[in-house]
Amino acid sequence: MENKFKEGEVVRAKVNPNQNLIVRRYLDRIYYCKIQEDPGHNDLVYFERELLPLEIKDIGLLTSLNVIIHK
Repeated sequence: MENKFKEGEVVRAKVNPNQNLIVRRYLDRIYYCKIQEDPGHNDLVYFERELLPLEIKDIGLLTSLNVIIHK
């Protein structure tokens, strides 16, 4: 099975679409990502279904939903 995102690609997590992540590694269907603004932070781990490509057109909608959900 081919992974959707390649190492080094910038993505966003559905739970926090305001934060850019860099795919560091893909292993056993799990993506290991670094925060783009804070590369010294520990890896964040996601399944493919939890990630969004950077060019998504509805990022405003997702951001507003994220704000509503976390209030």
